[in-house]
This record gives sequence, structure tokens and C-alpha cells, in this order.
Amino acid sequence: MSLTRAPRLETDRLILRGPETSDAEAYIAFLTDRPRADGFGAYDNRGDAWRWFALNVGHWHIHGYGYFTLELKDTGKKASGSKESGAVAGICGIWNPEGWPEPEIGWALFAGYEGKGLAVEAALRARRWAYEDLGLSALTSNIVPGNTRSAALAERLGAVLERTYDNVYMGQEELWRHPAPKDVLP
Repeated sequence: MSLTRAPRLETDRLILRGPETSDAEAYIAFLTDRPRADGFGAYDNRGDAWRWFALNVGHWHIHGYGYFTLELKDTGKKASGSKESGAVAGICGIWNPEGWPEPEIGWALFAGYEGKGLAVEAALRARRWAYEDLGLSALTSNIVPGNTRSAALAERLGAVLERTYDNVYMGQEELWRHPAPKDVLP
């Protein structure tokens, strides 16, 4: 059962849904894996990672949006090395805590799920929801300099590097501007 009123969105291979209590372990494993989560905001202990999980739940309640849990759908096709349907593959959504310059679309895939196009699939769906359903008129992605994979994904989504700024939590970051709703919605 979702801990938020997040909608359930779908893509060809993913369900984007609100966080559930059972997702906590996957989030914590990602957030405490410093090499994997450094560009997102890694933590050195379970307690801090659990608090971020709870922060995401609270963010949904305050703003009406946050990070969706990315759950694999049963597509009937199992590629070699693919995980089972229902597995939590990562997170993607709209983020705008205190100190952020404006709403951001962010993403992170958990271990074993990169390189399959899941992040772009999730980001396109979350961005469409933000523009169509939330009525947001602008989105950015805040990327730590040197995170070439996230920068490449931002470019693939049509975002352009606008400027650098000092993120209150992450330090120096690049602010990538996404296309306006009129440029990406049908």
C-alpha cells in the first residue's frame, strides 16, 4: 500500500508508483552505496538513508509530488540477466525541497538496472505527468559536475545546460533546463 497519494503511472516496461514501506530496503541499499549514490546524495549509515526515504514520503504530502518508485512490469519477455517483474528498479520524479532553485526532475537506477533505457522511459513519463497533470511550466535537472551519465540522459531528454549554482546540500551543481511543455507535449 502506498504511503502517499501518488498516482500510478505506466510505461511499456515500468510502473511509477508511490513509495511503499516494503521499498525502504531497496532505497536504503542504494543510498548507502556511496560510489553509486554520490551524485544523488549518499549516506554513510542506514538511519540517515531511512530518513531520506521518509523525507520523500513527506515531500509527496507537502507538494503533491516527489520521487516515484520504479517497479518493473511483467512484459512477458525476459531478456538474459533481467530481473523479475515487480522488482524495484529505481526512483524518478519531481523534487523541490527547501533551497532548490525550482522543481527538478530527477532519477536514479538501482544496481543492475542501468543501461536498459529505463531511466529515460521513467523520466519522459514523469515529465509528461508534471506538465499535464501538475501544470508545471518549467523543469530542471540538477547534476553534479562530472556525472556524465546523468548529463547524457538530460541531453537525451532535450535539456540544455543553463548554468552552475551552489546547491545547499550537494555543493556546486549544473542546472539543466528541460524543454517547455509546448515543446514536448502532443
